[in-house]
Amino acid sequence: MSIIQTTISPTNAVYGVVLNDTASLKAIGNLDEAPYKGSPGAPVLYIKPAGTRVANGAAVRLPAGAESVEVGATVGLVMGRSGAGLAPDDALKSLAGLVLAADLSLPHGSYYRPAIREKCFDGALPVSDIRPLCDLSSLELNIEIDGVPADRWSLASLVRDPAQLLADVSGFMTLRTGDVLLVGVRYAAPRARLGSRVRVVAGALGTLEFSIQGEAR
Repeated sequence: MSIIQTTISPTNAVYGVVLNDTASLKAIGNLDEAPYKGSPGAPVLYIKPAGTRVANGAAVRLPAGAESVEVGATVGLVMGRSGAGLAPDDALKSLAGLVLAADLSLPHGSYYRPAIREKCFDGALPVSDIRPLCDLSSLELNIEIDGVPADRWSLASLVRDPAQLLADVSGFMTLRTGDVLLVGVRYAAPRARLGSRVRVVAGALGTLEFSIQGEAR
């Protein structure tokens, strides 16, 4: 399938998902206990607004008072056509391509309330141009901070693989052409501090680079 565009339009939505990695579930423990009182029956989503998106090579400025940020390397599934009620076997056929992304988040300790302040500050989603589809089953994402390896994880550790995630999300909402669904991030992602340079490398998806800066004066 041909790529429909080279960047994500400001009118498109970008959705993230929590609790889609095995380490998160293991760390949280029993979700049937307070404050959650029940495991989610569907993917738990949040939105990354248009103002969070910055291009490869950007200087990301953290909010006032923030000294570090979690770097959640991830992959975004870019819709090539609108999809609702997709079947897992066919879900990936609805894609136009993939993006390599860094889902940045200010450190926080709970999934009980939406982390809007922590996940939606300006520049909180460095993202690559759209890349061709590739095999995601064992794609490995590597994070380097200031030239030093900081983390490595494989999409094989996802609770819902990309096809199942697309099917489950499209089961309760329509994903529009150009929308992006991030597949999830590793629990306790590495932190970059003010002045750091970050590099994410992911095989066929290439490289994403950016720097972390303080609030503009």
